[in-house]
Amino acid sequence: MKHLLSLEKLSRAEMDIILQNAAVVKKQRGDSQHKPLAGQSWALLFSKSSTRTRVSFEVGIRELGGSVMFLSANEIQLGRGEPIKDTARVLGRMIKGAVIRTFAQRDVEEFAEYSGIPTINALTDDEHPCQILTDIFTYQEKRGPIQGKVVTFIGDAACNVPISWIFAAAKLGFELRLAAPKAYQPPGELLARAGGKVTTTDDIKSAVAGADLLYTDVWVSMGKEAESAERVKVLQGYQINEAIVQRAKPNALVMHCLPAYRGKEIDEATFEAHAQTIFDQAENRLHVQKAILNWVVS
Repeated sequence: MKHLLSLEKLSRAEMDIILQNAAVVKKQRGDSQHKPLAGQSWALLFSKSSTRTRVSFEVGIRELGGSVMFLSANEIQLGRGEPIKDTARVLGRMIKGAVIRTFAQRDVEEFAEYSGIPTINALTDDEHPCQILTDIFTYQEKRGPIQGKVVTFIGDAACNVPISWIFAAAKLGFELRLAAPKAYQPPGELLARAGGKVTTTDDIKSAVAGADLLYTDVWVSMGKEAESAERVKVLQGYQINEAIVQRAKPNALVMHCLPAYRGKEIDEATFEAHAQTIFDQAENRLHVQKAILNWVVS
């Protein structure tokens, strides 16, 4: 049985299969008779709020022939303290697959272990694998293979999005530069475990020099709202703006996984100048996640 729990645990070959299938899925949308989820009921178990992830998975499951139910953690017994393994063992007898968006990575892994059904990590505090597979797909759709390229992440480099970028870098053979204040850089143990060509620096100018892709995310991740004032204060200066874009390669892409807070991690003018790429990236969540669904049930 297949799960998508982490990019760390996904092989290069598996990533390639998903990325290649995403291109087919996108091209054939509306015409394909391929319905691998026909007759299947899937559940979305979300403890965190969501726009793109929820809509893209709900639409994707339906377009692949399945039916889907949305279960907020606060509306089921998980919200009253039922162990995740008990919820998993119940749902595993009733549904065919689960997509989980929550806080602890261990909860997703434990659900997969006890449910006996395909399980997809739709975001945890540790990783966001569906997002980074989408980002890589979007880059390759616009610029060709990402292998050998330079990706620069700017902002809080110790959260789930850059961590998934770290694991992807070694597997797909691109250089990843993380520009962040020292307090928001990933631990050395994680970098050593991941391998690959990954560097961290608090010098944003050197990190973006000659980059093929500039990437940012919110400064205050879900669950970190109490740290908002401190994070905004420390991360000032780690913004993608025109001066920063000018230091990258002339045709560098700018991406943001959204939602975007203009004037903080990216300024208004730069966001709008690269809006086509950013919203292509958002749309591609649907196509890549359909490819992930195809893969886990194949």
